[in-house]
Amino acid sequence: MQHRIIVLGAGYTGAIAAGRLAKRLRREDVAITLVNAEPDFVERVRLHQLAAGQDLVPRPFSEMFAGTGVELRLAKVTGVDVDRRTVAVTDANGAGELAYDTLVYALGSGWNAQGVPGTAEHAYEITGRPGALRLRERLARLDAGQTVVVVGGGLTGVEAATEIAEARPDLDVALAARGGFGDWLSPKGRAHLRKVFAGLGITVHEHAAVTGVEADHVATAGGKAIPAAVTVWTAGFAVHPIAKATTLEVTGTGQIVVDGTMRSVSHPDVYAIGDAAMVMGPGDKPLRMSCASGIPTAWQAASTIAARLTGGKLPNAPIRYFNQCISLGRKEGLIQYVTADDRAVQAVLTGRLAAVYKELVCKGAAWGVANPTLRLPTRRRRVTWEPAVSGPAVKARA
Repeated sequence: MQHRIIVLGAGYTGAIAAGRLAKRLRREDVAITLVNAEPDFVERVRLHQLAAGQDLVPRPFSEMFAGTGVELRLAKVTGVDVDRRTVAVTDANGAGELAYDTLVYALGSGWNAQGVPGTAEHAYEITGRPGALRLRERLARLDAGQTVVVVGGGLTGVEAATEIAEARPDLDVALAARGGFGDWLSPKGRAHLRKVFAGLGITVHEHAAVTGVEADHVATAGGKAIPAAVTVWTAGFAVHPIAKATTLEVTGTGQIVVDGTMRSVSHPDVYAIGDAAMVMGPGDKPLRMSCASGIPTAWQAASTIAARLTGGKLPNAPIRYFNQCISLGRKEGLIQYVTADDRAVQAVLTGRLAAVYKELVCKGAAWGVANPTLRLPTRRRRVTWEPAVSGPAVKARA
């Protein structure tokens, strides 16, 4: 009898969690199934590069998980019944159902139209590969001098605007920010950001909340119309809606409420990681949706599940921030150092060295998916079964 672990979603967090569990537990004791709609790993932090015309290194899961014991189920998740412990999926053979003993929910997030009229009809997004490829195709058809407006002044918007402007210097690229441009950065960070944007010829519209998107322009709260042959929407993320349709305790935005081990506070056999989870960090502040937040939650959840199944010691590794890594095209970058709760300090790293640093971070994140024992290494532990009212219980045996 095997303990059935199902991981939903194979982004950074889901793929890392599945691989880490496979490294820590014996395959004769557990069956790990990774459910994902696509057969290869998508480097979400590079999708702005894909949209700008660059090709990314293919990373098929069949190679990444070869010999690990992780079973990849190519399917779309259509529902979760946390009371029956089942997952509804649809694949090439039609609809089906998977049963689990432990569920790791890592379905992540997509773009958030924020209810702005015209966004769904006219804007492009880069939160997933299909969206990035659609934008790539549209940008390729633009003639010199046409306008591209990136809506959103956060990390995604900044990276998208600079990547597009660098790849297509013949286009008129602009960025519309709801607040002040780079206002979350230190003074040195803001100064460098403005310098790079000026060098790339990117127009910045500050304090320009977009209230509508049309085929040829965006409208702002101040009544201004900004010309846009293409509008790229990067104004925030929205989590996958499936969790909100379950009996799990979720926030108003649909994130699953978890404790410090990433375990659901309402259903102890469910763990949520990455953007799908409401995780409290230093200063009792929620972690922001990002790769920097998600990967540590995957480590924490996998280590906790392995410990609980084998009777090991529960991990106690607080999640904190160290820096924000921002690519500004292929030649420039900005590393903003931050406090544990993600507030900017004076120290920054800029220029070519920062671009190299950011590239190493991106490569390291992808490497971590295929090598999930990067942190807190441990040997595999054997488990034996004992009956329990709430389901199978296991204890460690050396």
